[in-house]
Amino acid sequence: MNIVLSTLNAKYIHTSLALRSIRAYCKEFKENIKILEFTINHQENYILNEIFKAKPDILGFSCYIWNIEQTMDLVKSLKKVLPSATIILGGPEVSYDGEALLKEHQEIDLIVLGEGEATFYDILKSFRDKKGDLADVEGIIYRINGKIIKTGERKLLDLNEIAFPYEDFDALSNQIIYYESTRGCPYQCQYCLSSRDKKVRFLSLERVYADLQHFLDAGVKQVKFVDRTFNCNKKHALSIWKYLMDKDNGKSNFHFEISADILDEEALELLSKARPGLFQFEIGVQTTNRDVLKQIEREMDFDKLTAIVKKIKGYKNIHQHLDLIAGLPGENYPSFKKSFNDVYLLYPEQLQLGFLKVLKGSKMRYNAEEYGLVYKDKAPYEILYTKELSYEEVLKLKMIEEMLELYYNSGHFYYSIRYISSYFDSPFDFYEALAKYWEKKGYHHINHSKISLFTILLSFYQEKVKRNEEIFKELLKFDMHLLEKVKKFPEWMHSLNDKYKMEIRNFYHNEENIKHFLPKLMGSSPKDISRKVHLELFSINITEIIKNIELGREIEEVREETVAVLFDYLSKDEILGHANFYTVII
Repeated sequence: MNIVLSTLNAKYIHTSLALRSIRAYCKEFKENIKILEFTINHQENYILNEIFKAKPDILGFSCYIWNIEQTMDLVKSLKKVLPSATIILGGPEVSYDGEALLKEHQEIDLIVLGEGEATFYDILKSFRDKKGDLADVEGIIYRINGKIIKTGERKLLDLNEIAFPYEDFDALSNQIIYYESTRGCPYQCQYCLSSRDKKVRFLSLERVYADLQHFLDAGVKQVKFVDRTFNCNKKHALSIWKYLMDKDNGKSNFHFEISADILDEEALELLSKARPGLFQFEIGVQTTNRDVLKQIEREMDFDKLTAIVKKIKGYKNIHQHLDLIAGLPGENYPSFKKSFNDVYLLYPEQLQLGFLKVLKGSKMRYNAEEYGLVYKDKAPYEILYTKELSYEEVLKLKMIEEMLELYYNSGHFYYSIRYISSYFDSPFDFYEALAKYWEKKGYHHINHSKISLFTILLSFYQEKVKRNEEIFKELLKFDMHLLEKVKKFPEWMHSLNDKYKMEIRNFYHNEENIKHFLPKLMGSSPKDISRKVHLELFSINITEIIKNIELGREIEEVREETVAVLFDYLSKDEILGHANFYTVII
């Protein structure tokens, strides 16, 4: 019996935990199960050919909002070329309207409802022992003799019964590894499917420790916990964080979705001691409007969250990614603007502006008509407009989202963005004005190089701010050198380096300079040193301006002054990726 488990991931760097978890649970059939992962960017013919060559008797697909449309198209063709194969779909995108899908799509033979490990195992046993009699398999909908049959609900698993899902880390060296230590969520947020599973189930800590040690021993680059609220149980979270700190291999990173406002002093004290880059937090704020939070049944104390996010930021050791959702019921454009400003001014390392997705099976979907939500019929069911937010306003927020991604989340404009936004009434006003300018100029019609993004931002500044242009140009130049050694510059970016060629050369030849600023490069040739660092001349005291920006101080007129800054790309900030930089004398 040949069994293929497949899915279409959103990107190559993603991996499917669901498929591996099912294979790990189905121990008896492990040698018969082949996992074939693709991405939504693969050509359908390529996927079709690869699956056909595996000659599956049973073919299972894991279905999500990002792949359901392509998966449905794919199974139509697969049924034609593999007519005797049993096609099984599972995952959140088919768990809530299984009967309708079977009626509409004759090529689907069976749908797994909800949690899939034990159900898929029973399906395989049924095909092996009972020749496909599925009547006793709980948690499925299937077709037999033209009739659609839904079996009884399956009891939820003890997570400890699922074996460790990963085997070959070498094959996943360039991808993100996903892991779960819990299932379910204690909160009832209406937009989230995890709220359906009110009971939170935990892997035993002993089991979690053993699993994590596999990752640590293999030197896995990043592990993303998919637990919906990782720190909902304080003891569980602290025990895992402490284990990872004690066993830290110095290079692995672990990502957690947390509720920041429930972290207490004990947790913060522990986290303050973590190696920079060991942990990464994703924090769902969604909105700061209390009435909206109440309506969507989300528990969140933004005042507490603010204090804790600021405290963690002060530790300079944990990357924080904060989320907002546009289109929530009850939130209009001015309210979202306030939410945006509230969160932006915390200056997280990443700020994601997402748009409400009215998911199958969610309370939000059930209440959509009452809330006045109008959304796309096809996955990912993204909001078009609401009673409070017009489609035109959604489009404005879409363009603001693009500006946020290009100019904030990219990290390439770290100081220049902080500086330029200070000339506007609020961060939101800046991004709104930039988005309007971007669209007016037609920049949204084409892709842009990194250099052109710098040039566009300068042009915007020249049109909207019209003062202290030299400061802004020097800040753009500083930002350009902050992340990487630059080989190509925009035409307007004037360099003083040609004027100081001899002084720069002498700096690299001076052993005392290398010993003081670049001890890692002691013994290297001046030419080799110059390849790994960069010395740039600025026409103003740029490091003083940087200091004032970081402290939130207003920057007055700055007198002309030639300042040399050394950027060390071998010693980077673990959280921001910025090169260490020093003011030097040449």
